[in-house]
Amino acid sequence: MSKLLSRIAGFFSNRTFIGVDKAGNRYFTRKEEIDGILKEKRWLEFKGEQDPTSISVEWICWLNGQRKVAPTPEEMMELEARRERVRLNVALLKKEEEERKAREGSRKAVSSGKVGGPDLKSFIRQFPSASEGDKVEQASDGRIKETHEEKEEPIPESSEPTGSGATYKPGTWQPPT
Repeated sequence: MSKLLSRIAGFFSNRTFIGVDKAGNRYFTRKEEIDGILKEKRWLEFKGEQDPTSISVEWICWLNGQRKVAPTPEEMMELEARRERVRLNVALLKKEEEERKAREGSRKAVSSGKVGGPDLKSFIRQFPSASEGDKVEQASDGRIKETHEEKEEPIPESSEPTGSGATYKPGTWQPPT
C-alpha cells in the first residue's frame, strides 16, 4: 500500500511542466525507472472537457515520442499561420473553379443549345492525326468519320496467350519454353 501511495505522490511531485497549447491543455513529462530502464512518460491534462480533437498534430507527435522536443509557441504560431494560408488558397481555388465552370457552362449552353454535353471535338483533337492506312473524313453535319484501309502485314508471333472466351480453359496456359 505504501508503494502505491509513494507512486501516486511521485506522480504529482516529479512531473515537469512542458507547455500549453492553444486550447489551454497542459503537457507534462517525468522520468520513471521501469525494470531498471529510465523511461520518459509524457501526458496532458485537458482544460475543461476531455476533447481529443482539441490536441494539435505537433503535440500528438510529442506525446507519442515521434518528436523529441515539444513544439514551441513560435513554431505553433508559424504553423497555424501556414495552415490559414492554405485554407485561404483552397477557398480561392474552389471559387475560381466554380466561376470557370459557370462560364464554360453558359458558353456551352449558348453555343450548342445543349446543357452539359461532352465536347467531342476537343476530345478527338487531343489524339494524333490519322496514321498510315487511316483516312479521316468530315461529314456534312460536322461529325468525323474514320475509315481503315486493310494492309496485309504479317502478324508477329507472340509468347502471350491467345484465344477467345469459347476456347479459354483456366490453368491450361503454359509459358513458352
